Amino acid sequence: MSLPNLDRRLCGSALATLSGVGARTPDGSPLFDELTLAFGRERTGIVGRNGSGKTTLLRLIAGLDRPSEGDVTITGRTGWLAQHGDPVPDENAAQTLGVAEGLAVQARILSGQGAAADLDAADWSLESRIETTLSEVGLAGFDLSRLTAGLSGGEQTRLRLAALLLGAPDLLVLDEPTNHLDAGGRAAVADLLAGWKGGAVVVSHDRALLRRMDRIVELSELGVEVFGGGYDLYERQKAEARAAADRQFEAAERGLNTARRDAQRALERKAHRDKAGRSFAARGSEPRILLGARAQRAELTGARDRHVAERRTAEAEAVLSAAQKQVERVRPLDIRMPSIGLPEGRLVLMLDQAAAATSARSQVGPISLTLRGPERVAVTGPNGSGKTTLLSLIAGKIEPCRGHVERPVPSVLLDQDAAILNPDETLLEGFRRLNPEADPNAAQAALARFQFRNTAARRRVGTLSGGERLRAALACVLGSVRGPQLLLLDEPTNHLDLASITAIETALSDYDGALVVVSHDPDFLAAVGVTRQIDLTPVCSG
Repeated sequence: MSLPNLDRRLCGSALATLSGVGARTPDGSPLFDELTLAFGRERTGIVGRNGSGKTTLLRLIAGLDRPSEGDVTITGRTGWLAQHGDPVPDENAAQTLGVAEGLAVQARILSGQGAAADLDAADWSLESRIETTLSEVGLAGFDLSRLTAGLSGGEQTRLRLAALLLGAPDLLVLDEPTNHLDAGGRAAVADLLAGWKGGAVVVSHDRALLRRMDRIVELSELGVEVFGGGYDLYERQKAEARAAADRQFEAAERGLNTARRDAQRALERKAHRDKAGRSFAARGSEPRILLGARAQRAELTGARDRHVAERRTAEAEAVLSAAQKQVERVRPLDIRMPSIGLPEGRLVLMLDQAAAATSARSQVGPISLTLRGPERVAVTGPNGSGKTTLLSLIAGKIEPCRGHVERPVPSVLLDQDAAILNPDETLLEGFRRLNPEADPNAAQAALARFQFRNTAARRRVGTLSGGERLRAALACVLGSVRGPQLLLLDEPTNHLDLASITAIETALSDYDGALVVVSHDPDFLAAVGVTRQIDLTPVCSG
């Protein structure tokens, strides 16, 4: 694969360069081959379907893994942020930041117990740098004595990002840095990257973050493609590619139809000539030797015409096959949603000053809310504000500690891990467990509507990607005889790639039931047609 022009310009100042790099899965399956890219002091977003090798690529850039083929050259210092970070037991925030010893040195000196080595090692700018960095990631005034394991997922991500910044790397390498972050955390990461003077390579499905990239690199089964600019330009170019693929497919279909018509006409002309020749021979007015020569010429002409027609038809079929593969590669996943038939004005949900306890001393609410017909409501607020608790209250998984809740229609709650499905069961088994009235044919047909056809319906749930798992869960709950008229979704896009997010957005926009969704993704909320929001942001008094 040749080096894109943009990367040639970067090679002179590249912080990381990949030359002819290949990578394999643990079982030896190829992820990508002959990958040549350079990363300098610009912001690069990496996108692609789950399983395309995005995290593998990041680990190569960060110098954590070696490629199966090719070379990776790293000239700057890299800072690596993994998507999942398990905190060390009993480690506090200062230790996670890597500043515990530096602060201890200062404390010994200030208490009069410092040794000469402490005086040499003291960094008197450390406290101000910690304060500035924590503020940049949205943790201003954070207590560094708190145990990291006791923090929320969002706080842990911010803290790990702050640790990277304190190390002053030349190249940030970030794997889904805004996962589990609330709107404020997402904005803090986006602002930080926007002002970052070094290089940054980011795997993300956060479209707001990707809009602030200098370029987008897409990984697919066909290799790598580089798009200059941010996400919106990338999307426009992808839409143009889809339109071009559709035009090529239509032209290929017309070409095949023309080739087939020409072949049929050639056969008809030969049949007409053969009939005329037989009639002429039956009159007996020509010598037998002349008739034989004419028959031979006719047979040769017919064979030549038939060969030409077959060749043209085969060529047209090959062009159509290639066009079809291109359409399938660029066309978004199509999910056909069944109709729920929820009438306009039907009472779906009523909360009357309802509250739910989140701990012995705190609660969510009281909240009053009435939903009628196929309304779409978003629940927003910072991490820890009780959004998941509110969904559980609406779903009837917990009862209110005060107030009243009415749930007059069937509802289903899907969390971000689609936990209604068991990892060890097949999709067919899961569907029939959740829908015991469905026979195998009905279950197969329902799963096929969500693109799980034939053998795909027999896959184990534990082998599915995040997007496939959510799609499977939707198939199981919406494919029942009496589908839910109220769908409750808790952070449905957290583990999805961009293609899966687009497919789920399209499907939910066609869903004719009511929807209550927890999400920090404004693009997702707009796409599914949210018209109201419940903001659980605590109100400060005093």
